[in-house]
Amino acid sequence: MTEKREYTDDYPDKTLYIPGPTEVREDVLDAMSQPMFGHRMDRMTDLYTTIVEDTKDFLGTDKEVIILTASGTEFWEASTLNLVDEHILCTTCGAFGERHANVAERLGKDVDRLEYEWGQAVKPEDVRRRLERSDADYDVVTCVMNESSTGVRNPIEEIGDVVADYPDTYFVVDAVSALGGDHVDIDAHGIDVIFASTQKAFAMPPGLAVCVVSDDAYQRELESDSASWYGGFQRCLDYYDRKGQTHSTPAIPVMLAYREQMKHMLDEGHAARDRRHREMAEYTREWAREHFDLFPEAGYESRTVSCIRNTRDIDVAATIDAVSERYDMVFSNGYGDLGEETFRIGHMGEHTVESVEALTDAIEDVADL
Repeated sequence: MTEKREYTDDYPDKTLYIPGPTEVREDVLDAMSQPMFGHRMDRMTDLYTTIVEDTKDFLGTDKEVIILTASGTEFWEASTLNLVDEHILCTTCGAFGERHANVAERLGKDVDRLEYEWGQAVKPEDVRRRLERSDADYDVVTCVMNESSTGVRNPIEEIGDVVADYPDTYFVVDAVSALGGDHVDIDAHGIDVIFASTQKAFAMPPGLAVCVVSDDAYQRELESDSASWYGGFQRCLDYYDRKGQTHSTPAIPVMLAYREQMKHMLDEGHAARDRRHREMAEYTREWAREHFDLFPEAGYESRTVSCIRNTRDIDVAATIDAVSERYDMVFSNGYGDLGEETFRIGHMGEHTVESVEALTDAIEDVADL
């Protein structure tokens, strides 16, 4: 049985370069210290309608937006319950695509996988081939936009274009570690559901999940015999239409922080934020190629998390510890079995090329590169 480890208030501040959570602005953190108010007051309506509509503006979507107190994991489960009667096709090329499939299996759905080796990307032509040849009538196709376990950025735009040719099949995208930093035109590519966690590229404290829902997906749930209670599209969106609030008590302080952060994101603009993330990713890839190598398939590298192949056989765990001790910076080992074979650098949220360069300089020093 796990023993209690006493939490103290004596911890050094560490700059985070992990796949999330990431760094949060001071004024965003300060916003959470406002006096508490009731979640059924007019003030809550003002707050919630502001963050929902600002999110639509930032993402450039005319679709509906749900912001729930949850992690993005909630919408793995909710989208499956809301949209899948029986058959679901899960594309998997890493830990989180596979986990989405596992969730669907636990919910009793008939799951088929379109599987790739870790580090490879999902190919649109393979999705089309599976849809054409399968005897199953798939209710949903899923894909992870940014597979942070491997550093792969899947071509969800092209995959969405394929799924759009099958009007009875819905396309669900896990963009947990990408949305807010890696631009995607949600309305142009047949994406019915796309969701994220705010502690990643949104550069927020953990606690909120953002989900964009198409009218078709909403209507699909209306026709279903069952749906998620907490993450039901109808329940969330109808309550918003009637009251401008969430159906259940939200994490009000985190939503206050979200309002503050969304001001910064709107001020920067989606295109500029995307460009800054691309620049960070390009710098990190160049550094990785100079000193190591990249793990993901060429041409499909993530724009928010670089997964670097440990070609020099450094002691990854020891290097992480030393960088943390000497420089108060934290990056990540590889995921699961890739623990020493790779390491990962998160370049998302409010980081810049200059701040990422500070980390790579520290790694060079510690690893004697």
